[in-house]
Amino acid sequence: MTSAPAPPVTRTAPVHRVRPQDAARMRALRLEMLADAPLAFLETVAEAAARPHADYAARIAYVSQGCHTAQFVADPGGRLVGHAGGTVSPDEPDLTVVYAVYVNPSWRGTGLLGALIDEVAAWSRACGRPQLMLEVVVGNDRAYRAYHRLGFTDTGVRVPHPKIPALNELQMRRPA
Repeated sequence: MTSAPAPPVTRTAPVHRVRPQDAARMRALRLEMLADAPLAFLETVAEAAARPHADYAARIAYVSQGCHTAQFVADPGGRLVGHAGGTVSPDEPDLTVVYAVYVNPSWRGTGLLGALIDEVAAWSRACGRPQLMLEVVVGNDRAYRAYHRLGFTDTGVRVPHPKIPALNELQMRRPA
């Protein structure tokens, strides 16, 4: 006798745009992100750990306001458990590039990824950019499927990974 698959977990955490007071928790999350998924981000744990706290604080203050770039975090209280950023595309003024998307492993499959992307999309629309684009390392099938479930489609565009020449990334897009 086979049992039915377990229903998806529907645990949620509030998502908000980072605030200057989030700097220390954001630094901790950044180090976690880099340790858990080193191919997905553009710096190493060692590089991030070496950066002074003042640098993190300045970056968080910068992305906490305006329409050029923004970062959103999932905050259940205590440690942050998810992150997604967005920035204006230098080549397409109606496009937001989604970057640094991460969900803590214990929160994956809970719908938190969708909540983070929804916040980036709402910010993008409010800033007059109706399109989202992100890049996924070719072969990262779990991320590809997750983004596909959120409405992203593979554009067919492949670009070299910015840090690891042996890897390629694929571009996915959807309306904001």
